[in-house]
Amino acid sequence: MAVEDEEMRIVAEWSERLTQELKIGNLNVDLQVLLDLARKSAESVIHATAPVTTFLVGYAAGYEAAAASTGVKAAPEGAISKSARIAFELCEDAADRGPAPAGQETN
Repeated sequence: MAVEDEEMRIVAEWSERLTQELKIGNLNVDLQVLLDLARKSAESVIHATAPVTTFLVGYAAGYEAAAASTGVKAAPEGAISKSARIAFELCEDAADRGPAPAGQETN
């Protein structure tokens, strides 16, 4: 389900405000990818995995961009795409197998 135009406008404004307050500059975030990833993880695993998934994808992307940086600020877009792709694959795997029984890992 796509986010309606008005909702996307609000999400974009919130994202811009938050990036400014967090002092992470003019970060170009593909909000639709993050929203799709949150939705997919919520549907594939459980609802509570949505924020965890998007946080970890962002963290991994930031970590990779920082590690690749050699004095020049690396663009995180490639790292975000890579991390999101991995997370989408895990969501597909979880959807195919269903949720793990309580106390058991999904591997």
